[in-house]
Amino acid sequence: MRELDVVGVGLGPFNLGLAALLDPVTDVRAAFFEAAPGFAWHPGLMLPGTTLQVPFLADLVSLADPTSRYSFLNYLHDRGRLYRFYFYERFHVPRREYDAYARWVAEQLASCRFGRRVESVVPAGPRGWTVTVRDAAGDAASYRARHVVFGVGSRPYVPEVAAGHLGDNVFHSAHYLSHREKAVTADAVTVVGAGQSAGEIVADLLETGLDDGMALDWFTRARGFLPMEYSKLGLEHFTPEYIAHFHHLAPQVRDEIRAGQDLLYKGLSAETSGRIFDLLYEATIDRPDPPVAYAGGCELVGMEPSPRPGRRWRLTWRHRDERRTFHRDTDVVVLATGHVPAPLPLPDDVVALDHAGRPDVTLDYRLRRADGTPSTLFVQNAELHTHGVGAPDLGLGAHRNSVIVNAITGRDAYAVQDRTVYQRFGTAFSTESAQPVEEPA
Repeated sequence: MRELDVVGVGLGPFNLGLAALLDPVTDVRAAFFEAAPGFAWHPGLMLPGTTLQVPFLADLVSLADPTSRYSFLNYLHDRGRLYRFYFYERFHVPRREYDAYARWVAEQLASCRFGRRVESVVPAGPRGWTVTVRDAAGDAASYRARHVVFGVGSRPYVPEVAAGHLGDNVFHSAHYLSHREKAVTADAVTVVGAGQSAGEIVADLLETGLDDGMALDWFTRARGFLPMEYSKLGLEHFTPEYIAHFHHLAPQVRDEIRAGQDLLYKGLSAETSGRIFDLLYEATIDRPDPPVAYAGGCELVGMEPSPRPGRRWRLTWRHRDERRTFHRDTDVVVLATGHVPAPLPLPDDVVALDHAGRPDVTLDYRLRRADGTPSTLFVQNAELHTHGVGAPDLGLGAHRNSVIVNAITGRDAYAVQDRTVYQRFGTAFSTESAQPVEEPA
């Protein structure tokens, strides 16, 4: 059995960034395993014209080590695109180029092993773990690792009402490109959800289907098609300071805060919202309103074959404010209903869980053991409930990986900034002693 210092489970952007930051740390033996045959970042949503929602500096390494050979700027230099990017004059790069950049990094790292699925991680002594990996041919291998970092990502969330109907005409937005031809040529399409993916798909359908008479419905449970927060002061929530403040709070307080922060990391970009409105405006210059209906506050509560000739599905909606139900008939349903964390390949009794059954994660991203002690298991983007809205944000990936590398090595392999923004969170900055206030029951 081969012994390693670090095994990474999954190779999305976060674990790929960790592999890149560990590459120059010569005293750490690491291997990262991914079931897919190669790196692919949201391949079902690589629509033309879509961009990252974070600046290019939020690449895999630059905010931890701007001199790294694995930076986005070095990728541009290596590909002979640096001057072209200079004249491009954009802070937010095409999504397709971020994917190409990440593949460029993955191809250079010997620690990245694709086509290998981690089947289990089980305790091996007081500090180690046995990791079982199976390749595409079905052959299994085991590794003993001192540390394991889970970057298993998330999986599409499908509402229960639609789960039994998935297929070519009912699918999650994560698979949109695979079914796009079916959608853009349909007579009637319904998009469910109000986030960025939903907006990009609606814009694509408006650009390609309106002239052919497509009927388009766009409904969401949210109260409206609201913009994602992108002000400079609002963005300061995506910082190490806010992570530390949020983690310090009681679990129930954290849940209460997060319930009101959706628009910090969800919602539509201003560009996508504007693009949709402009498409609708231009479509009505010489004709009546197109057959497009969109409304907030509508929850999908029923789905069955349509009795209407020429339509496949009848959807039943409940308007949350009016508390009335209504029906709409459609042919294709695109579920832009978000994602939920993927399960960790761990035995049920290994890690501690909170009141909602979620893993208890320490400030330095370790999972706590069932007895409450910190383990040598780490998580990437599975700590929204303990670390706040920045967990899925690409801009904090390099910071989190710096913390994880330092924890693994037991030294400051990468500098972690204590003060990055102007804003203060909590009362720790006060020059006077802060006392708790007794609140009424």
